[in-house]
Amino acid sequence: MHSVTDAQLSAWSQAYRQSPERQLATLALSKASLADVAFVSRGAYALRHKFSIDIETMEATNQKSSGRCWLFAATNVLRERIAKEKKLKKFELSQSYLAFWDKFERANYFLESILETAGLPTDDRTVMHILATGVHDGGQWDMFANIVRKYGIVPKDVYDETYQSSNTRYMNATLNRSLKVCAVKLRGMVASGASEEEIQSEKSAMLSKVYAFLCSCYGEPPKGFDFEYVDEDDVYHIEKGYTPLTFSEQYVGSLLEETVSVIHAPTADKPFHKTFTIRLLGNVAGGRDVKHLNLTLPEFKAAIIRQLEAGKVVWFGSDVGHFGEREAGLWDDGCFDFELLTGLDLSISKADALDYGLSAMNHAMVITGVNPDEGKPNRWKIENSWGDKNGEKGYYICSDSWFDQYVYQAAVEREYLGDLAVFADEEPIVLEPWDPMGTLAE
Repeated sequence: MHSVTDAQLSAWSQAYRQSPERQLATLALSKASLADVAFVSRGAYALRHKFSIDIETMEATNQKSSGRCWLFAATNVLRERIAKEKKLKKFELSQSYLAFWDKFERANYFLESILETAGLPTDDRTVMHILATGVHDGGQWDMFANIVRKYGIVPKDVYDETYQSSNTRYMNATLNRSLKVCAVKLRGMVASGASEEEIQSEKSAMLSKVYAFLCSCYGEPPKGFDFEYVDEDDVYHIEKGYTPLTFSEQYVGSLLEETVSVIHAPTADKPFHKTFTIRLLGNVAGGRDVKHLNLTLPEFKAAIIRQLEAGKVVWFGSDVGHFGEREAGLWDDGCFDFELLTGLDLSISKADALDYGLSAMNHAMVITGVNPDEGKPNRWKIENSWGDKNGEKGYYICSDSWFDQYVYQAAVEREYLGDLAVFADEEPIVLEPWDPMGTLAE
């Protein structure tokens, strides 16, 4: 290793003091945030809420202080189809219902993963990953599909929000503390040579307590209900005798089977037109694996646009931690000039950002519109789940250049993949649990 010398420090200090740009930046940053100072207003002015393809959708939802964006985005996709069929002006599906079962199933998945790796030391990377991940709010499209397949869906007024469902921090922390206590006990039972029957009996007792705790936080999920609604003509309707599964069969139908998770991950280890799954990523033990089809960027965008052209909104996952202006509802790398402000080299390719841990999917939303300019999109309309206070009543815009760099995943119906759909049926390549494509949207 080479240490920094006094001569180097002296030269760098002199360069800093003699630079007007660095002195101006010092003044600006003493009283304002980096993002505020780097904001480029002319870039923001170019992003208008005007789109040639603009699907009419309902008012924005609000996940509040929780990481359930993937569930909000997925139910926002489904509600538009139900609302169109029933001619509804307002409608939501219960995100809490899905979150309850996701939490419960993921607790079981966690304990099964602990048992699967019980012969490994606790400092093994896989065991450390399982323990660090635990059970939390985030998820992916295929995890949503697994919950709906097993437990169905219900309208929000059948199973509404509670304080804990909307404010999950302490509930999650308490649940994860308990699960780690359970992990200690189960690993100890394996080490002492307990039988499979004894281990599963103990795990069942643990899950009984988890179920009761979740019921205390959310309320016990309904087993049956009547679907009541008032249509756009203010006419009241009631459809009696649903279970969550029969309601899903009626209103979701085969959509989940027809939808493919496509990604754009241009890293050397992920060839295009191949499918991928991630080891130990899931929520329902015995459910279907998370599976992604990797496409080139033009193919990825074209499939999304074809679905939008058909009047259907699109669930997607992106990294919203870069170049965002929340109050205005913008994501655009052209709206900020951090390199000019900081004097640092900040440009990096999408592939390198994934490989070096700079970027990965962390938030799911819904694309509801796009504005092609001479065949190439210049901006996309986004339905977020952060309430209606920011953006255009909760609707946001991203530039096409931001989309290229920070959008990673979308749930697209097979028919809009065209000839590429055949690749979705291939046996997936298995990735390690810590692969960036295994990150969860919150």
